[in-house]
Amino acid sequence: MISTARVPADKPVRIAFSLNDAPDDTPSEDAIPLVFPELEQQLQPLPPCHDSVESMQVFKQHCQIAEEYHEVKKEIALLEERKKELIAKLDQAEKEKLDAAQLVREFEALTEENRTLKMAQSQCVEQLEKLRIQYQKRQGSS
Repeated sequence: MISTARVPADKPVRIAFSLNDAPDDTPSEDAIPLVFPELEQQLQPLPPCHDSVESMQVFKQHCQIAEEYHEVKKEIALLEERKKELIAKLDQAEKEKLDAAQLVREFEALTEENRTLKMAQSQCVEQLEKLRIQYQKRQGSS
């Protein structure tokens, strides 16, 4: 059955028709909201043909796949965040390693300087002792 009605020219017109004689109790494609609003439009499950079992099965499969896709995207986001955290920790560890290496070099340099100064001090003590002995000899001979 075709029904007609006059609509003002400034109003949008929506035309709907059915190829069967069944009453229009089935929801239209527009009545099915986006199942996964965060999913890109081209990946959205297409509304099923409610008269077809196969269409309903395909729709359910598509919904399951879309849900799995959403879960995988969430997991990827979490893993990327974890990756950033690990990279930051690695950078910090490398910085600490470089700092430790610098401290080791400074320690080795100071150890070498300490050894050199101790040797110089020992030589100065020996030289002072020799000078004392010479001075005492001069005092004793005069």
